[in-house]
Parts: sequence; C-alpha cells; structure tokens
Amino acid sequence: IASQVEALVEAHPLYEVLTSMPGIGVRTCARILTEVTGKHFASAAHLASYAGIAPVTRRSGTSIRGEHPSRRGNKKLKRALFLSAFAALHHPPSRAYYDRKRAEGKRHNQAIIALARRRSDVLFAMLRDGTLYADPAPRNLPSAA
Repeated sequence: IASQVEALVEAHPLYEVLTSMPGIGVRTCARILTEVTGKHFASAAHLASYAGIAPVTRRSGTSIRGEHPSRRGNKKLKRALFLSAFAALHHPPSRAYYDRKRAEGKRHNQAIIALARRRSDVLFAMLRDGTLYADPAPRNLPSAA
C-alpha cells in the first residue's frame, strides 16, 4: 500500500513543488496534498489559520491575555507542518530563524511553531504560483559608517 501511495503522490503535479522545500518528503507531501487539495485559501494567513498554527488572542470581556497557539485547526495538517519544520532545522536559513526565535526567549516548541508558520506562508506562495522552493536572499544589514 505504501508503494502505491508513493506512486500516486509522485504522479501529482504539485509533487515537485512541495518536495523542493527542505523538510518535506514523500509522506509529508502526501499528507499536505490530502489536507489542502480542493480547498481555496484567500491568503497565507487563511492557510495558517486552517492548519491551526496562527496565533490567537484570548479575550474575555475587557481581559486580553495575549497570543497563544491555537487549539483549533486541522490537526493532521498542523502535525505535518510541525514535523516538516522540525526536519528543516538542518537547513541553514531555517536554523537561523529558529535560533533567532530562541534568542528572543521563545521555548523550543514555540520556535518550531513560529518556523512552521513562516514555512506555511512560503508554502502558500509555492502552491499558488506553482514555483519551486528557492532559498531566501541574504539580508544586507546596514553598515555602521
């Protein structure tokens, strides 16, 4: 059965697009395709919200308790994005983003969810345009002159 699933996934037109992103293999690609195909997302934020990786603000009356991870969303897609973000820690730009979040004081899981959210934004653009993953251009920091 696994070989049949792999053959079906590899025949999908978005297979090369998804697997071009570091941390996404055949099984993760299959999960993302099954959860996202046939649905229309107006923006990357809608995809992140559907997956349950967009932060939510807890409110009750006049009490606002800040940003927390969502308990809603598609659990299977959330897990696939979380695991792909974890696997992408070997990729230098992803690792740099993770390390920056850790330096900001976020715990491991918070930093991984932040990385998954960032990767879901890139994933949305890749699926929308049908383009392969490209490493982000290095930022030019202003020099102190």
